[in-house]
Amino acid sequence: MKILFITSSRIGDAVLSTGLLRHIEQRYPDARVTVVCGPLAASLFEGYPLLERLVSFKKEKHNMHWVKLWRQVVEMRWDMVVDLRNSAVSRLIMAKERYIFGGCAVKAGHKVEQNAAVMKLGHQVPGPKLWFTDVQKEKAAALIPEGGPVLGVGPTANWIGKTWSVERFVEVVRFMTGSGGVMEGARVAVFGAPGEEDDALKVLESIPEERRIDCIAKGTPGDAAAAIARCDFYLGNDSGLMHAAAAALVPTLGLFGPSYDLIYRPWGGYADFVRTPESFDQLIDFGGYNSKTLNHTLMGSLSVDAVKDKITEMFEKRKAA
Repeated sequence: MKILFITSSRIGDAVLSTGLLRHIEQRYPDARVTVVCGPLAASLFEGYPLLERLVSFKKEKHNMHWVKLWRQVVEMRWDMVVDLRNSAVSRLIMAKERYIFGGCAVKAGHKVEQNAAVMKLGHQVPGPKLWFTDVQKEKAAALIPEGGPVLGVGPTANWIGKTWSVERFVEVVRFMTGSGGVMEGARVAVFGAPGEEDDALKVLESIPEERRIDCIAKGTPGDAAAAIARCDFYLGNDSGLMHAAAAALVPTLGLFGPSYDLIYRPWGGYADFVRTPESFDQLIDFGGYNSKTLNHTLMGSLSVDAVKDKITEMFEKRKAA
């Protein structure tokens, strides 16, 4: 069975789409799947057991990237096409079954639920899952060797508006790993993408040297996700790495402000979120707002106490379970 799976170029959305790949693996274990995504997300799919081909492409002017993709897939007779990009490609190739994000999809609820609606899975909503290659696992083990519990921290994001302040991250990490904390004495692995090193390093340098683990801009997103999977808890802003942590079944707390938590909260029973008192729409309702020129965080009203309280609640639930 030949399946074409077209997914996002953004890391977070790509991770959330893996629930459908999980369903395909379970429902069609002998299928061969071609995954199409953006270059940044490609490494997240390298370990997928049914992967036959991984196609990554950059956006080009006049939608030429879709033309190039069509040329690569048009001669194949596909048994199934799953298109979460609502592209013309999926309509212009031969396929027995087509599942296309668009008019057929429920555009409400969490993104994972929206994706499940594309394939008409009803109440059977498969959660995201990540599969790692042996190389990714080896790199992760080198970054985070065995040696006791690890707190993963993601203090950055791809947009300044949804980045909680470094100082508050430092305070919460000390609360968690200091004397009497819920992860007293734990090592701390700090993550950040290339270009986000400055703030991530400030958090890293606040940690006693013998307990710090530098995972900042180390390898691909797939490598970072494999390292996060070795953590015992993950605290971070709304980002692709937050979704990767939840998909890896790491207990995850996402920090939200100018994001729609209804759609993008971390998914799963191991995950939770805490947000600003204001909604996304309220946070951006001020004169002169422009997402492209914004130069400050919109997360200022999310207090340290609110985050501490949620962390305490999560650990108490784990003890009671």
